[in-house]
This record gives sequence, structure tokens and C-alpha cells, in this order.
Amino acid sequence: MITGELKNKIDSLWEIFWTGGLTNPLDVIEQMTYLMFIHDLDATDQQHQKEAMMLGLDRKSMFDGTVSINDREINKQDLKWSRLGDMEPRQMYETMANAVFPFIKGLDENGDSAYSTYMQDAIFKIPTPLMLDKIVTAMNGIYELMAEDKSADTRGDVYEYLLSKIATAGVNGQFRTPRHIIKMMVELMDPKPDDMICDPAAGTSGFLVEAAEYLKQNKKEDVLFDPENRKHYMNDMFTGFDMDRTMLRIGAMNMMTHGIKHPNIEYRDSLTDQNPDRNKYSLILANPPFKGSLDYDSVSDDLLDTAKTKKTELLFLELFLKMLKKGGRTACIVPDGVLFGSSKAHKAIRKDLVENNKLQAVISMPSGVFKPYAGVSTAVLVFNKTGYGGTDKVWFYDMKNDGFSLDDKRSKIEANDIPDIVERFRNLDKETERKRTDQSFLVDKEEIVKNDYDLSNNKYKEIEYEKVEYEPTSVILGKINDLQKEIEAGLKELEEMLNEQRLGNE
Repeated sequence: MITGELKNKIDSLWEIFWTGGLTNPLDVIEQMTYLMFIHDLDATDQQHQKEAMMLGLDRKSMFDGTVSINDREINKQDLKWSRLGDMEPRQMYETMANAVFPFIKGLDENGDSAYSTYMQDAIFKIPTPLMLDKIVTAMNGIYELMAEDKSADTRGDVYEYLLSKIATAGVNGQFRTPRHIIKMMVELMDPKPDDMICDPAAGTSGFLVEAAEYLKQNKKEDVLFDPENRKHYMNDMFTGFDMDRTMLRIGAMNMMTHGIKHPNIEYRDSLTDQNPDRNKYSLILANPPFKGSLDYDSVSDDLLDTAKTKKTELLFLELFLKMLKKGGRTACIVPDGVLFGSSKAHKAIRKDLVENNKLQAVISMPSGVFKPYAGVSTAVLVFNKTGYGGTDKVWFYDMKNDGFSLDDKRSKIEANDIPDIVERFRNLDKETERKRTDQSFLVDKEEIVKNDYDLSNNKYKEIEYEKVEYEPTSVILGKINDLQKEIEAGLKELEEMLNEQRLGNE
């Protein structure tokens, strides 16, 4: 949680961008990400040099020697972040735009830094030398404060705070799944040290970051102190795909600031043949985009096996099943229409989940969860890939509150069903006695089949109606007549007062 002086410095840095003419939050985050890459490239190189000296190893710095950029030989030492502060604004700007950016974009992907992978098509958009000088000074101040805080994952918190600015602005439809909803889904899935985790629509990598943090906090010894598990955690465990290159950079940076050294964040259209991953992952966490429909020609052929559809919300569900290993599990967000849609494709996908795999839970969320950007009702589906069935009873939960008001302001409130959802999901054996009038309950598979695989909570929930007794009609009419007489008397008294006042004025 970012507070106090550090929060003020970040807000001031944001203000520098805003007043300098960069008003799209995505542009601001992207430019900050570039500069953080450049800073971290220098910092990582210095750290490696120190470690090599301590171990008595001969290690060459990536900033040793010269590099040819635009037919000029440039000393690599002049391209380090730590040198920028010593330059005049114009020299700094010239160096950044015409030397540092080309240098980083040309770095060998298999070299010393994973950062170069995400800088290949970077565009420098900061408009003036004075603005760049202010930004570099402000960022150095932020890094100094971050270095003083040894108590927590400050780098990750700083980047999360920057990303919250996207959610605040909601520009171009780009906004994140609320952090507390992501956290709930990760807790429901309880990631394991040997999991292979994927988000095929990763965006800012919020699900992957939260899964990484969950493992560090809850299974630290198994994950970080076991050499094989640690190697897996740092290199192979997390994979994310996205079609937006800006989001790729932001998502990769988000992972790296949370300690994942080599995140597998790739440019890929998950629904097409660009994505060959099948039977590979043990856990998928996702809130895929529901942008409408696609052409059949652009969709991977095997995703149309169950149902021929152009609707992305259905195609992604089929994709998750294809990408999961046998026994793999998924928690994903879907629009409510997936639960009760009457088309052949809707029914076929739901049937596939219930009959051929193990559908565990349907958690309906209130429509205000994604406000102020969207008012659509959504649900979390939890299921396991089995390939042979396994659905016995499906757990339904009707979330009424998520800890925030359900209006556009989304103010924090006390009412919050999320802790109850996590606790009950982890103890489903205790749910067997729950009634259909309760907030959560179990439904037999046979009943779901009889209802055409409808998965909407309202289909199975029973509503208790309280009997209300009203007074006889004659009594109510008598009271209305009495009120009418009082109104007429009052009007008459008011009229007399106005007449008296008029006579007095005359």
C-alpha cells in the first residue's frame, strides 16, 4: 500500500506528464515503463558486477566498450541511467531519444536482460528536454525512497499504484479487473509450487502477479527455498498472452517489479493458430475480453469442435479446456449471458463443462463490480478439466457485496461477501445442508441437466416471501378522507392569511 511521501512523489510525477501534454494514462504508464526499464537495466548490471567481484569472477559489464548507433560510435557508459542526471536537459534528451532507446531496442534478447524483449518497438514520446529532466529527477527521488523501505515489496506496490491510475481514468476501454476480485479468485484456486499458470488475456498481468504473491506469502519455503521450485517460479511458472503491445510491456514490467526475473509475456492472439499451447497448463486464471464476435476463419479450428460460434466469451471457455492438462483447473470471469444463453453454442459449451469435465462453482457477482466502466452482470466459473466428466454437485453463491459500494464511486464499505465465499468454497462438504433460500447452496448435476444446463443462480434459488397484512380497504379510504380534509382546511387557512395581508397593505 503506497502512502505518505512516496505516494505524493508518484502523484507529482504523474502531474509532470499530465501538464507536459501526455494526458492518456496508457501513454503515461508506457513512458514510465520505458524509463523504469532503462533504470533497472543499469541497476541490474551494477548488481551483477558487485556479485561478480564478491565471488572473484571476471564478468564484463554490458556497458563496457562502444556501440555504433546511426553511424556514430558512442561510449556505452554514457547510456547508463546513472549518467543521465549529470547531463544538461538538452544533452539528456538527445542521448535518451537518439542513443539510449536505439541501444536498448537493439540489445540481444538472449543477453543479459529480459527487458530488451519488451523494448523492441518502443517509441519515445516525451516532448521536451525540460519535461524529461523533471521526470528523471522525480524518478530518482522515488527510487531513493523505495530503497529506504526494506519492509515490503515496495517496487511492486509502486507499480500497482501506477496501474491503478489506468483504472481511475478508464481510457480506451482499458481497465483492470478489480484487485480484490483477482485476489479472491487466486485464493479459491490455491496455486501450488509446481503449477504451470497461464492467463491467455493477460493485460497488465494482474492475475499472474497475484498468483506469484500468493505463493510467496503462503508457500514461501516450498517456492523460494527449494532450488528446483525457485527456478520454476522465476522462469517457467507464469505465462501470459495479449494482443496489445503496450499492455505486454506494462504486464511484463509488472511481473518483473514483483520479482519474476523472466516472465513469459508474449504477443499472441490466443484464439487463433498463433496459440499452439494445448494440454500444457495446470491452472488458468483469466478475465478474457468479451468484445463480441470474430470471423470463423480467424479462429483456431479445434476451438469450434464443441460449438460453431463467433462469440469470444464462449470461445475462451473452450480455449481454457484445450490449454489445460488433465486435472488442470480454471477460475475465470464470464458475462451472465454465458450462464443462461439459449443458443446452441451456449448450451453446448455449458454441457461440455458439466458432462465432460467437473464444474465446481458458479459465483454470481453484482453488476456494480466493474463500475464505472461497465454495468454488466458477471460471474466466476470454477472448473476442472477431466475429459470424462466428474460433475456431481455444483456450488452456487450469490455475491451481494464485494466490500465497495456498487455505484460509480465504488467507495469502501463494510459489507463484503468475499471472505465468506473463500471460506465456504474451501469447505464445500459443509454446504450440503444449506437451503435454496440461503446465499449459497449445492445443486445436483441431474437437476442442472433437466434445466437445459442453465447455470444462472436464479434458476435454482428459492425466494422466501413474507406475508404482509394490510388494513381493510374501508379503513384506508377513511384515512385518505381525513388527510384530504386536513389539506383543505390548511389551504383555507392559508388563503385567509393572504387576504388579511393584502387588505392590510391597501
